[in-house]
Amino acid sequence: MAFEELLNDPVIQKYLHELVGPTGMPVAAAPPDGEVTDEELAEELGLELNDVRRALFILYENDLASYRRVRDEDSGWLTYLWTFHYENIPENLQEEMHRLLDALEERLEYERTHEFYLSEPAGIRFEFSEAMEQGFQCPETGAPLEPMENDEMVDSMERRIEELRDELNVDVGRDD
Repeated sequence: MAFEELLNDPVIQKYLHELVGPTGMPVAAAPPDGEVTDEELAEELGLELNDVRRALFILYENDLASYRRVRDEDSGWLTYLWTFHYENIPENLQEEMHRLLDALEERLEYERTHEFYLSEPAGIRFEFSEAMEQGFQCPETGAPLEPMENDEMVDSMERRIEELRDELNVDVGRDD
């Protein structure tokens, strides 16, 4: 995928927004070619220097930017020259999807192996042991806790897990 295509992809735009937030999005959405200083970015984008630095650091933590330090011979000041590496985005998204799959599989197991009770008026769900501790009465409303079926949630999670496995080309008995 070409660099321009990456930046126009709504999934990638959402990913970048999730990483850097709304204040860092101008930095993430318009990476310059070559090296740039944080001060140059702040001035060019009309942003606060701290917002630019925060976004750059987040991008750095996610392997989407790197820097090199240059010391000024006369003043001794360090200048950080930043380079963007958005070619890593597809791999990062793949890792995020694997983490999501793992979390969903773990949650599915939890949903399958626990019995739940619901306080309809308060909209609070309790595990069996919690419901028992409460005497099967809602601690907020005093209403009786009713057994809750979670079949729809389990079915929905199973479908989503299957979609993710298909998308990631992952078998059920994977070890990665």
